[in-house]
Parts: sequence; C-alpha cells; structure tokens
Amino acid sequence: MKIISCCKIVPEEQDISVNNDKTLKLDTAGLKISLYDLNALEAGVELAATQEGSTVTALTVGAKVSTSNTKVRKDILSRGADSLAVVGDEALAGILPGETAKIMAGAAKKLGFDLILCGEGSADLYAQQTGLLLGELLGVPTINSVGKITINGSTARVERDLEDEVEIVEVPLPAVLSVTTDINVPKIPSMKAILAASKKPVEEISLADAGYSSAPASTVLSILAPDQADRKREIIEGDSEEQIAAFAANIRKILN
Repeated sequence: MKIISCCKIVPEEQDISVNNDKTLKLDTAGLKISLYDLNALEAGVELAATQEGSTVTALTVGAKVSTSNTKVRKDILSRGADSLAVVGDEALAGILPGETAKIMAGAAKKLGFDLILCGEGSADLYAQQTGLLLGELLGVPTINSVGKITINGSTARVERDLEDEVEIVEVPLPAVLSVTTDINVPKIPSMKAILAASKKPVEEISLADAGYSSAPASTVLSILAPDQADRKREIIEGDSEEQIAAFAANIRKILN
C-alpha cells in the first residue's frame, strides 16, 4: 500500500514577535513540522507496519525557504517515512488551503497513492480545509475528524470522533483521511532514526510537474496581531461568600 502523509512546515510559535504596525515578524523564527501533521506522519508509519510491502512518503508544499530547510527535512524523515516529496517555490509563500490542495493533488497523482493522511489543521492557519479540498480534487472518499484507522484489504474502517459519539465508517481505498491528535502520540525519533534520515531519498517536484500553473484564486492581504488589552490585575483572595460573589460579579462583567 502506498501511503502519503502530508506535512506543513511552519514557524516556531515561540520565535514569532509582533512589529509596531501589528504585523508578525517571522523572518527570524525557526521552522518545524506543523504540530497536527506529526499525528498524520505517525499514523502513516503505524499503518504501513501492519500492511506488508507498504511505503510512506511524506509530502510537503510551501515556500522554498521553508521546504529546503535541511534540519526540518531530516526531522520529517527521522519519523519513519521512507521518502520525502517536496514542492517548494517562492511563489508559494503564504499560500492558502485551496492552492495547497491543488498542488498536493497534482503531486499525489504523480507519486501514486492508496491512502493520503493529513493533520486536522495546520499550526499556523488551522483552517481545517486542505484535506477536504484535496479529497474533492482527487475525486476519492474524504473523511475528517478521524481518531482510528484499520485497513482491511481494499477498505479502510474509520472511527470519527464526534461531539457526543464515535461514528464508524467504512470507505473504499484510495481515500483521503484527516486525523485528529487523539489517533496517536507521535514518537520522538531515536538517534539511529535521525542518522538514517539523511540517507533517505528526497524527490523535488516542480509546480509544472504537479500540474499547477494557474494564478491563485485568493491571496492574503495582511495578517495583523489583535490589539492587546492591559490586564487589570484584580485579585480576590479567600473563599467567603462575599469574596465568591465579588469574583462571580467580575466574571459576569467580563462576559457582558
């Protein structure tokens, strides 16, 4: 079975600062794998281990300055993927889910796949759209909020974590599944895996090879940090009825 695990490379949150004009200062931020995509990578590796002869290809799309980062590439490959496919171009800086899905769909067709796994959202935009759009573009069954996957031949049995219940669905492969963080706990790569990562193959896919040539349907005009409110630092100590009433009154004031 050919599994593709999608992963986005995003800035380290702790390195992001805000400029005086409220724009975000990202140029000095380190890079990492999007938090939610770690679960997609881990799920792909775990499923491949249960299906003899399976392979896992990690697929990332984005600005070349991010996707060419050697440290992050090595981190992706150290987590068990057999290979890495990269679509990197400076024109993809700030790309939105619709365009990302188009490029991923083209790359997935080129790579071939039985199953594509995505995280439930990206750590930067968290739009939760890319997996759904990708499945639609590929014309295959697409399910989000996936908490468990079992492969039975040419079928995937999927458990979806809904608000008050778990929904069980069977879908034919190929399919696109967006997994939640409940599906697994991503393992920390061993030293052996980190050393082996540098020897794994990396395939560069151009935008043309991914079949992408159209102008983006949407672009980001600006991203601004919200106004910061000064903390009032009101502290109510004690647990008497009067103090609890005062605490509740303050909460009501904030909510209203």
